[in-house]
Amino acid sequence: MSIHLVIIDAMNLIRRVHAAQPNPDDIPGTAQVCCRALKKIIQSSAPTHIVAVFDHAEQDRGWRAELVPEYKQGRKPMPEALQQGLDNIQDAFWEMGVDSLLSSGDEADDMIATLAIKVASHDGQVTIVSTDKGYCQLLQPTVRIRDYFQQRWLDSPFIEKEFAVQPAQLTDYWGLTGISSSGVSGVPGIGPKTASTLLQRYGNLEALFAADDIEPKWKKKLDGQEALALRCKQVATLKTDVILGFNLQDIRYQAETVQ
Repeated sequence: MSIHLVIIDAMNLIRRVHAAQPNPDDIPGTAQVCCRALKKIIQSSAPTHIVAVFDHAEQDRGWRAELVPEYKQGRKPMPEALQQGLDNIQDAFWEMGVDSLLSSGDEADDMIATLAIKVASHDGQVTIVSTDKGYCQLLQPTVRIRDYFQQRWLDSPFIEKEFAVQPAQLTDYWGLTGISSSGVSGVPGIGPKTASTLLQRYGNLEALFAADDIEPKWKKKLDGQEALALRCKQVATLKTDVILGFNLQDIRYQAETVQ
């Protein structure tokens, strides 16, 4: 039987649902809306396997903050009511036949990337459900990203239109432009248009900084910034070698569990 694994970026889904609720303390209401969304995702994607991946609860910002100290430094903490209600939401997912993968330190992004690439490398189809464009660096014929809220695929044509680069160049792109929502600076003075132009011409950061024919208007901004750009690229790059500690059989989906 062919495998179709659906990976839910759990906090991406839950926090967006929670933010739209009229009463932020109504966690049962948030759980109910999340479960309705999950049911729609299951019905439209017909997974053979499914899992919801959650970030660890600690405030440690991990190895990325060692490379870029500002990484996620200014992010708002999770609302206390939601934090306390996550166990109830996970229980509700479980009742629908969806297990939760909880990190003990690694970011959910890296866990999702590891699981996706592992399954895809064995000819399984993977659908990541998230609005996070960071996953688009993983795009390949057997890995796709679904934005549930906008009801769209974050595919190669989307990336080319949005960033004017190829999916494989996204980490180079963010190495130049930074990621403002995560506190990653990129190279000062290099904006999206310049970044895409440079990558269309040189391909990646390594080739860019090794080139000797860079136009003076760009060279002035790039001089002395190679180490910073490469650190930002590394921070933007998802890890695919996280130890997950479970078997694919553990997250097999049984259709009759959804009511």
